[in-house]
Amino acid sequence: MPKILSARERWLVGGLIFIILFSVFSLAIKGYLNRTQVKADLGGQYQEGIIGQPHYFNPVLAQANDADRDIVQIVFSGLLKYDGQGNLIPDLAQNYEIKENGLVYDFFLKKDIKWHDKEPLTADDIIFTIKTIQDQDYKSPLKTNWGGVEVEKIDDLTVRFKLKNIYAPFLHSFTVGILPKHLWAGISPQNFHLAEYNLKPIGSGPYKFKKITKNKAGAVQSLELERNKDFYGLKENESAPRKGPYLKKLIFRFYPNEEEGIKALNKKQVDGISLLSASQEQTLRRRDLTIYQITLPQYYAVFFNQSQSKVLADKTVRLALSYATDKKEIIERVFKGKASAVDSPFLPGSPGYTSQTKIYDFALEHAKNILEAEDWKDSDNDGIREKKISGPGSTAEETKLEINLITTEWPGLKETAELLKTQWEKIGVKVNLEIVSFKTIEEEHIKPRQYQALLFGEVLGADPDPFAFWHSSQKKDPGLNLALYNSKQADKLLEDGRQTLDPAIRAQKYEEFQKLVVEDAPVIFLYSPTYLYRVIGKIKGINLERLALPSYRFSQIENWYINTDRVWK
Repeated sequence: MPKILSARERWLVGGLIFIILFSVFSLAIKGYLNRTQVKADLGGQYQEGIIGQPHYFNPVLAQANDADRDIVQIVFSGLLKYDGQGNLIPDLAQNYEIKENGLVYDFFLKKDIKWHDKEPLTADDIIFTIKTIQDQDYKSPLKTNWGGVEVEKIDDLTVRFKLKNIYAPFLHSFTVGILPKHLWAGISPQNFHLAEYNLKPIGSGPYKFKKITKNKAGAVQSLELERNKDFYGLKENESAPRKGPYLKKLIFRFYPNEEEGIKALNKKQVDGISLLSASQEQTLRRRDLTIYQITLPQYYAVFFNQSQSKVLADKTVRLALSYATDKKEIIERVFKGKASAVDSPFLPGSPGYTSQTKIYDFALEHAKNILEAEDWKDSDNDGIREKKISGPGSTAEETKLEINLITTEWPGLKETAELLKTQWEKIGVKVNLEIVSFKTIEEEHIKPRQYQALLFGEVLGADPDPFAFWHSSQKKDPGLNLALYNSKQADKLLEDGRQTLDPAIRAQKYEEFQKLVVEDAPVIFLYSPTYLYRVIGKIKGINLERLALPSYRFSQIENWYINTDRVWK
């Protein structure tokens, strides 16, 4: 043909042949794409930087430390867990039944669940874990959640829980990780906190312990986990079971503060970092990160310990400080607008929240006026107000309007405290600011309740029960009543609210309680920040919006993946 056809005709025929071949090839590709789909595939690893130092990878002990909770969430399993929207879903449990108007809970376990050491997980492990939590000798911070609960074995795969009184949020308690009885039963309460399994855990979760690295001082530097190929419940369909999580390995590197963690992320030493406040966003230089904005049910506030300060025992002073607090300035300057103002012990959208309550809007002149009206005056012109105050059985003494405000060095809190100092000094208050480490504030101030004004946060949980934060029985450690609030009327409302399953009645009780707390002004509610979770873009399968705790970002880590494959539909 090349000899017969002219040059122009040869070009024309060649072009037609190319078009035909290209069309056939395109149709073949289109048919293949239509008949196949992209699915996650096994492989790859993920490294995350965690702020803080771990102590106990043990669900019975881990509740006070984010670094511990993060690892516990991955290594251990509970009867229930949360999805990315904060809803409860089955974990170890196949299903459950609630009986006798909320006094009996029956849980039915999935079959053939194994611990990381291949031993079977049974009802005995569930019972052992709960009874360990209930035993005061083990000093579990979860003890109050399980007080008065009876637990019994029906058979190897069925456990029954009996309550003496109805407890509306009780279902959320079943997210606690379960310990293997065959490893922990022989360890005494005296040695429980010292056991090797606290840092070399054996659980039933999607990843299992492989290696831990410490420096010469004994601080944990890194932890390596490997996929649990026997992880239960991973079936794409009955004919194609998925064996274990997608990612082969997880590596966690621990940093003493946010600055060090962000530095490691910028240097690409880690692929992601634990939840950070928006105040740190401007320090990130990497452009290959996906940022997940997460809402947590928590708020930050200034808690007043009136027993430690005659000044703060004066309600007028507490009210004046409330009116002198510019929350908008704090949110804009510290969090770049990525936080919401909080005015009550409940967050919008939670049971018991009502907007029909008093709000102490920023009003600097009003704050000054109410202090003047109650004889808090700056008589010596030193910029600090004073007043004669008498204690029980004592004569009146000239008392300066002076407050000691303490908080932790955690970024965001330090900046907030500095702003509060500036704002309050404008109405004639002397503020002595103390910034300490998290360990110091916990051990030396919060536990013994040694502070006048404490800037700190409270995590409310998925179904908030304000009892632990506000009931008078919780004024001492391990209770969380940081304001040492004491009101018989509030106590009764809290008790009634947690013992009704009727959402409308429960909401009514909490609304009344909310109004009481706001009126008494034992705290200054400040803000609820939006948290940012930064992860390298190649990690897929992350589905996060609302979390009860930061550690629940890992509740479905078995579905995270890097590699993909195309398979026939």
